[in-house]
Amino acid sequence: MRVASGSGLTKDGRATFFLIRGQRPVKKGVFLVTYDTVKNAPQVLAYIQTADEVLRVMGYTEHNLAHVTGVAEKAGDFLATLGYSEQDAELARIAGFLHDIGNVINRTDHAQSGAVMAFRILDQMGMDPQDIATIISAIGNHDESTACPVSPIAAALILADKSDVRRTRVRNCDAMSFDIHDRVNYAVTQAKSYLSDDKKEFVLKLHIDRDISSVMDYFEIFLTRMLLCRRAAESLGLEFKLIINGQVLL
Repeated sequence: MRVASGSGLTKDGRATFFLIRGQRPVKKGVFLVTYDTVKNAPQVLAYIQTADEVLRVMGYTEHNLAHVTGVAEKAGDFLATLGYSEQDAELARIAGFLHDIGNVINRTDHAQSGAVMAFRILDQMGMDPQDIATIISAIGNHDESTACPVSPIAAALILADKSDVRRTRVRNCDAMSFDIHDRVNYAVTQAKSYLSDDKKEFVLKLHIDRDISSVMDYFEIFLTRMLLCRRAAESLGLEFKLIINGQVLL
């Protein structure tokens, strides 16, 4: 079991981190890297926190530990409930936790930047290359401008990320200066995403305060995301259902 702390170089010159409590080898050169491993790694926490600060300065809603933790756990729970293996659920959790670290570089192309960063982190932790490939392809395909549900892990990440619409993500406390993104998010007074009892539908149920924002405003901002959610759900054999103020819209 690898329990030391610090960093250094292997004999072949490859950088390696020794920051991981409870990590154990599963075969030569490959270590078991879990969701707990990743979410407690100091370098990962630093990138997430700094990325969120970058987005705060740029005027975006919060993308902090609450967001990535919620996405990670939802993505893993979705796959587990659908009967996917615990390994798939764990990879979805890791992808969810790491999915927004690319914002530390720039919001533009952050999915691709984040995938490259995640590769470096997970490779240095000694994760199996096939697992790394699955995770970074999911991260690189989560942003709606370039996204595609290329795997169950990617689909679960998309659904968990794009369904995280809530008032508490708005940082701007001055309602008079809200842009449309702030207004739409702030207007969402209730939000719930879940699988139907028969596991045939992925449901996103929202209540929007129409004194703050119209349903049409929501679609103006989020239609591309909702269509992506439908594609992700279909790739998992599900129907995507969007319910706003009691009305089924998709």
